Amino acid sequence: MAIQQISVFVENKQGKLVETIKTIADNGINIRAMSIADTKDFGILRMITSDNAKTKEVLSDNTVVNTTEVIAVKMADTPGALYKVMDILSSAGVNIEYLYAFTASDALGAYVVFRVDDVPHAQKLMDDNGLQSLQENDLN
Repeated sequence: MAIQQISVFVENKQGKLVETIKTIADNGINIRAMSIADTKDFGILRMITSDNAKTKEVLSDNTVVNTTEVIAVKMADTPGALYKVMDILSSAGVNIEYLYAFTASDALGAYVVFRVDDVPHAQKLMDDNGLQSLQENDLN
């Protein structure tokens, strides 16, 4: 099942990122995973949070906030585990736009978040190959 990711455009100026993170923290939202890519003027902060609707609400007044469907696939901590998942997607013609990894609790393990061009197809491939994915209720 796909999960929602929040993307926030943060001005690339001293203090803007910490201000964004403070707003999230002050509203009792837990960041489960995050990645940031920067350009000269802006950064794109991508996050999976404990409450995406609230995150979007508290940040929308000050910046551009979008939600995107991604899949978070459980990964073994072994050589070639990432390749196995990427090969499944690639062999089926699914384009990987970007990815980032995170670890959850011991019970949940380690995951790689994939933004792909065909989320339903990618999710079906994961299911058909016995690969576990996070669902929204796992994040709360």
